[in-house]
Amino acid sequence: MGVGKSCLLHQFTEKKFMADCPHTIGVEFGTRIIEVCGQKIKLQIWDTAGQERFRAVTRSYYRGAAGALMVYDITRRSTYNHLSSWLTDARNLTNPNTVIFLIGNKCDLDAQRDVTYEEAKQFADENGLMFVEASAKTGENVEEAFLETAKKIYQNIQDGSLDLNAAESGCVAKGIKHSLRLLI
Repeated sequence: MGVGKSCLLHQFTEKKFMADCPHTIGVEFGTRIIEVCGQKIKLQIWDTAGQERFRAVTRSYYRGAAGALMVYDITRRSTYNHLSSWLTDARNLTNPNTVIFLIGNKCDLDAQRDVTYEEAKQFADENGLMFVEASAKTGENVEEAFLETAKKIYQNIQDGSLDLNAAESGCVAKGIKHSLRLLI
């Protein structure tokens, strides 16, 4: 059983819960046009395999990502315990201004919780991450996680800390539309 990255992607792009999401092997893709500060933005979301055996493959997708969504399952401490390692990869393999958002998935299963909100929030704060608990099943906070990530990336573009002309930025300017690549 995975942490639900593919289910989060499906909920965000299709507004539906897919109960039988298969494990991702390699990478899957999703897109959605959103509006941020009056600008149309195309989010390209790369759903990468989360299992350790695919880690070498997954690392190759970090380069060129404008944002990364790190997901753990609130009912499985082992998924939370791996966050430091995944964060190290994200920080070492992406642009220094890549936006990283931590998502504690499956908050609809609060009675089975194995990771407290407070400890995850502390981890996020200590590491400068945005954070929310969400549920791919109910849709709670899914939209917020993706949109807040996109807004922060857009702010970084506006203030010059993310260069649209740099190949590794994960951003492409297309007239009035920007295209942002997110890694989940």
